[in-house]
Amino acid sequence: MLKLTVNGKYNFDTEKKGDDLLINTNPVKADIKKLDRQRWHVINNLLSYNAEVVSFDSLEKTAEIKINNNTYTITAKDQFDILLDQLGLSNLNTAKISEIKAPMPGMVLQVFVNEGMEVKKGDNLFVLEAMKMENIIKAPADVIVKKVKIKPGDKVEKGQVLLMF
Repeated sequence: MLKLTVNGKYNFDTEKKGDDLLINTNPVKADIKKLDRQRWHVINNLLSYNAEVVSFDSLEKTAEIKINNNTYTITAKDQFDILLDQLGLSNLNTAKISEIKAPMPGMVLQVFVNEGMEVKKGDNLFVLEAMKMENIIKAPADVIVKKVKIKPGDKVEKGQVLLMF
């Protein structure tokens, strides 16, 4: 079973039982012909549709499809996604970062951020020199810098809080 959301506002429950496709518990008897890897021709209730997959992301379970030159964005949830939603565990993969701690003892060479600055995941935060090596510490998620507790020349210990978000 899949729960599909089209353009963020229309919801459909789909299920495959044997050779039958059920949409919102109603059987669909469509004639579907695959034309190539990304295009299909569908006849349903005496109406003809040309369908094309524009993009597909299997990890995010999203697709963009074009039907008769109208583009639709579809998101899907399987039974596991639905169960995680019901248990309140659906957004555990989103990073909830409140601070950056020093990964090792060293000296701060450069700080690239200021308080109140918005940074994106992967942006450079600061340079930490440890054992004669320069390490660029990057943002682990999209965040806003709340407090900068370091400046160039500061010596830091492992586990010391350096930035707060």
